[in-house]
Amino acid sequence: MKNILEKIIAHKKKEVQRVRELYPIKLLEESLYYQSPTISLSKYLLRPDKQGIIAEIKRKSPSRGAFKPDVDIEQLSISYMQAGASALSVLTDNKFFGGSAEDLKIARKFNYCPILRKDFIIDSYQVYEARSIGADAILLIARILSADKLKELSRLAVSLGLEVLLELHPGDRYEELDLEYTDLIGVNNRSLSDFKVSLDHSVNMAESLPKDKVLVSESGIKSASDILKLREAGYSGFLIGEYFMSAPRPEERCAELITALMKTAKI
Repeated sequence: MKNILEKIIAHKKKEVQRVRELYPIKLLEESLYYQSPTISLSKYLLRPDKQGIIAEIKRKSPSRGAFKPDVDIEQLSISYMQAGASALSVLTDNKFFGGSAEDLKIARKFNYCPILRKDFIIDSYQVYEARSIGADAILLIARILSADKLKELSRLAVSLGLEVLLELHPGDRYEELDLEYTDLIGVNNRSLSDFKVSLDHSVNMAESLPKDKVLVSESGIKSASDILKLREAGYSGFLIGEYFMSAPRPEERCAELITALMKTAKI
């Protein structure tokens, strides 16, 4: 996984430079979405009438290969929200995940809900780009950013009206990070060393995470009982991608999970 991460970041640096030359920031600022009001991801995850599900649109991944390369973004994004999801996550990395900025634009066009841009954000240009394509929040991965860079990108995001979901992995030293501009903290349950997934990563890290941030558990969530376990540990958001995307109809699997959660809440 370390080698894959290195490849992704090396490619991302070249990609950002190329796109910056084609679409300068001044051009991004002319986007229809650039001045539009954003929607708070953190607030939506805490809504009592929702279950905190962030439903992800992911065409493929380096570890699992292709899910649905030809997915209909319009149809799936609308169906996820009709199923009861609290928010959408859209993978915009192309080379390794098969996504694009256009995917997020389509999801934005047809939905009024928080949309997280999930990508390997390493440069301020990508933050401006996220705002211009209709994102409401961005994912920043602690493992690939220095403390100074994390603060710089987070502060920029907030100044543009975006929220920041800081992603942590087991073993990350996050205690000394400046979290002033961070709205949400996510724990990725997938180990970067061996790809193994365990919800215990979220559970074990929860106690030491700041209580004033909305906590999100990412990866490996497959059932209502998983979510109940994570809620008990203090999590309000549950980012689910592969479990949904690996189903013949991702929106139906999303609806089934949310229905199961609602039934459990009534017992």
